[in-house]
Amino acid sequence: MEMESLRDLFIDQLKDIYSAETQVTKALPKMAKAASSTELQNAFRTHLEETQTQLRRLDEIFSGLGKNPKGKKCKGMQGLIEEGQELLEEDAEPEVLDAGLIAAAQKVEHYEISAYGTARAYARILGEEKAASLLDQTLQEESKTNEMLNQLAEDHINVQARDQGWSRE
Repeated sequence: MEMESLRDLFIDQLKDIYSAETQVTKALPKMAKAASSTELQNAFRTHLEETQTQLRRLDEIFSGLGKNPKGKKCKGMQGLIEEGQELLEEDAEPEVLDAGLIAAAQKVEHYEISAYGTARAYARILGEEKAASLLDQTLQEESKTNEMLNQLAEDHINVQARDQGWSRE
C-alpha cells in the first residue's frame, strides 16, 4: 500500500488494528482456560465478547470508507501474544500464572489504547466523525478493561501470587 496521504496511513493503521483484534480473539479463550481465578476467567470471557463487538465496529468503519479490513498482519500484537504464550508454557503456580496473565493482558491493552487513540486522532483530522466516534467507543472500553485488570491485580491476584511464593520459602 502506498502512503501518499494521512488517509492512506489511517487505513493502514485500521488494518493493523483489525489484525490485532482478530489475534486477540484467538488468544483470549486460551488465557481464560489457563487462569485459575474465576474472576480472571470471567474478565477474559467478557473481554472476548467486547473484542468481537469492536471488530464489528471496525467492519462498519471499513464499510463506510469503502475499504477491505484484511491484508495486514499486526506484528506488534503477534509479539505480545507470543510472549503470553511463553508464559503459558512455564511451570508456574496457578496464582503466579494469574498474575502473569494479567501483566500480559495489560501489555495488550496498552498497545490497543495507543492504536485506537492514534486512529481516532487521524479520523478527527480527516473529518471522519462517524469513524472517530466508533473508535472513541472502543478506546473507552479498552481503557476500562485496563482499569478492571489493574483493580483485579491489586485487590487480590498479585497478593495471592506473593503469598504463594512466601508459603514455599
